[in-house]
Amino acid sequence: MDVSEQDWVLHVDLDQFIAAVEVARRPELRGRPVVVGGNGDPTERAVVATASYEARAFGVHSGMPLKVAVKKCPDAVFLPSDGPAYEAVSARVMDVLRELPVVVEVIGWDEAFLGARTDDPEALAALVRDRVEEETGLSCSVGIGDNKLRAKLATGFAKPAGIYRLTKHNWVEVMADRPVAALWGIGGRTSAKLAELGVRTVADLGRADPDALALRFGPAIGPHLRRLGLGAGETEVSATPWVARSRSRETTFQQDLADPADVREQVLVIARRVALDVRAEGRPALRVAVKVRFVPFFTATRSVTLPVPTDDVEAIERGALAALAKFELTRAVRLLGVRAEFGPPPDGS
Repeated sequence: MDVSEQDWVLHVDLDQFIAAVEVARRPELRGRPVVVGGNGDPTERAVVATASYEARAFGVHSGMPLKVAVKKCPDAVFLPSDGPAYEAVSARVMDVLRELPVVVEVIGWDEAFLGARTDDPEALAALVRDRVEEETGLSCSVGIGDNKLRAKLATGFAKPAGIYRLTKHNWVEVMADRPVAALWGIGGRTSAKLAELGVRTVADLGRADPDALALRFGPAIGPHLRRLGLGAGETEVSATPWVARSRSRETTFQQDLADPADVREQVLVIARRVALDVRAEGRPALRVAVKVRFVPFFTATRSVTLPVPTDDVEAIERGALAALAKFELTRAVRLLGVRAEFGPPPDGS
């Protein structure tokens, strides 16, 4: 235990959140493999939103096509996604956290950073975990760090339903030999590019030449990646409400769209829904992007800047068609998405 108080960052991550919400509504599913995604029909084109730990033991994971998931775990219970239910439960959890002596920064349905000054962060983490379970019936894991990056990574070591501390004192011991993809914010593509430079582990990244990284990734991203390798991160936890940067919708088609006219028609349908979301948000859209997933599974995105910031439905539809025009529609399409990117909120924050 620390002998004096200091500032800590805690990362709270609800365990198998969506699956846990569904099991709470259907207690008879407890202990069974549960997969949530799409309309809950594994014969349709959709992906896994989440899988219970029992389903994960069979290799099912988020983002996997439901058709693949049912092959890996044919005895799983498949359920449709229910966004409003998850939002409601998430709001309850965040309200519980706000009752504690912490600053709460919500970063998703199932996770939040907590800022606190304490001489015993483990005791505080245990209080968080116990209070969430008492008030909502959900379990959570809590990572403790001296910044957001380390707290976030610590949660991975805490799962499920545990507590783990990761700071500058044990960073090298815990992280040095792990692959760079273990770092928050580094995905497969960045890992592959780093490997081309001979950078494969967290220790390699921390020792990498900043100039070489800047040359490969740019003057901002390159040095940032090295800081990740050193475990550096933000320490401030803010209770300022999160403000959406965009609104988007997408549709996966059960039958591929082969006719470009059908593709344009569906883009207009989706763009209208997005435009209505933008209008409800009360903020103007600056850009419109269209995502196209071609057969068999190649995905690309194109965007345009609108002539003026707007929430006009027809203007956003025209923007979506302009973005779509940047594609060569020579292959069948299995998924379309439209995203409208906002300008700053009315208060300028």
